[in-house]
Amino acid sequence: MLQPVQQVVVILGPTAVGKTEVGIELATRWDAEIISADSSAVYRGLDIGSAKPTPEEQQRVRFHLIDVADPSEVFTAARFRELALQAIEDIQRRGKRVLIVGGTGLYIRVLLHGFSLAPPPADPEIRARWRAEVARVGAPALHERLKQIDPVAAARIHPNDAMRITRALEVYEMTGIPISQWQQRAPSELPALKIGLTMPRDLLYRRIDERVDKMIAQGMLQEVQQLLQKGYNPQQPALKGLGYRHLIGYIQGCLSWDEAVRLWKRDTRRFAKRQMTWFRKEPGVHWIDASRGKAYVIESIEALLMEQGGFDYAKVD
Repeated sequence: MLQPVQQVVVILGPTAVGKTEVGIELATRWDAEIISADSSAVYRGLDIGSAKPTPEEQQRVRFHLIDVADPSEVFTAARFRELALQAIEDIQRRGKRVLIVGGTGLYIRVLLHGFSLAPPPADPEIRARWRAEVARVGAPALHERLKQIDPVAAARIHPNDAMRITRALEVYEMTGIPISQWQQRAPSELPALKIGLTMPRDLLYRRIDERVDKMIAQGMLQEVQQLLQKGYNPQQPALKGLGYRHLIGYIQGCLSWDEAVRLWKRDTRRFAKRQMTWFRKEPGVHWIDASRGKAYVIESIEALLMEQGGFDYAKVD
């Protein structure tokens, strides 16, 4: 089991709040490397829509957990945890500091806490799909599938208990971790200073709309077209993300351009709201108002480190 020589610093918060910009500034000041906790940035070729750090930014600071999966893969939270722990061990062995930066709450929860917290709440789309499968093949057939991925849970669940069977299958699909492991309540592993960035909702929503417009100007439509031309299935999780599914709808003739963009912006605002709901339940987060500017955020974070006796954050010359 990984035993970090120092705490990690986590920068979390909703999309478009400015996490990457703050993370890069801190990494430069602290001689740190960044582990990206973003469920879209793990995929190669999903560059614009995931707001991946630019090549220039990646020249300034080393990023981990970017471009580690093909869009045809299902990349789970369990896989993220495995690779992130390896990266932390490598970074700290080389005498560098670790920053975890991202907005995928499940990734951050699984990395920091192992399975000491409850499994994630249901995803409506995934749950609806499993309920439809129950109606199609019956609960006993799904129980047989559960036996293959989580025999411990299957032994506890009656073959006709459709609710618990589908919940177990949905948790595994979302996280890559059997529900029986979540229920073991393994102890937390990583010491972390957790910083949450927030800002007034109207400002955040305006930034989201501006970000979508910027992604379009950067060539998001061409990026989606290239992914489809390479033969990637639009039903793969990678292409069901924000922006990708909306522009696929436009390309396939299901949405007009204006409607695709409108829904993309609307769904991103809704996603940001869900992120904040999730992160408000994360224990021990220190919240900072990012609308007060990057300098204020940096100063506040370094003051927190000093107050808590964290690592020496002075810039390494």
